[in-house]
Amino acid sequence: MNTSENNQKYLAQAVELATANVLDKGGPFGAIIVTADGRAFEGINRVTANNDPTAHAEVTAIRNACSALGTFDLTGATLYTSCEPCPMCLASSLWARVEKVFFAADRHDAARAGFDDAVFYDFFDTPVEQRSMPVAQIAPGATDPLTPFNAWNGLETRIDY
Repeated sequence: MNTSENNQKYLAQAVELATANVLDKGGPFGAIIVTADGRAFEGINRVTANNDPTAHAEVTAIRNACSALGTFDLTGATLYTSCEPCPMCLASSLWARVEKVFFAADRHDAARAGFDDAVFYDFFDTPVEQRSMPVAQIAPGATDPLTPFNAWNGLETRIDY
């Protein structure tokens, strides 16, 4: 099977996962992580089923792959997802070092179905002082905010990521 056929196969599986998940009280999103050596790990959207706003299909697939493989590093992996990943899912893919992301439906298709991520994209495009949710650095009083980083840098057994 060539690369294009593999991509289509995994995207079709992601769409099938998403569709089945709708019938199991989940959101209409499915994802598959395929590692560099060909192992596949599925993820489905369980936001409402688990009351977990971070349980997007892509994040769930990344969690499943990392847990099964005993690593946080998915270098060389490809993420196949039924819909264009939201900013959180893209960031999660970057943190996991996913090499490529392929999606079926796009963000506009999702918006027409009631899943509009535009507010999140707009949030990051808005100047910090004009954002709808304040995010600001403040001094923690007498506590040195660098203490955790100093402890980390001094730890000989740390695992860099």
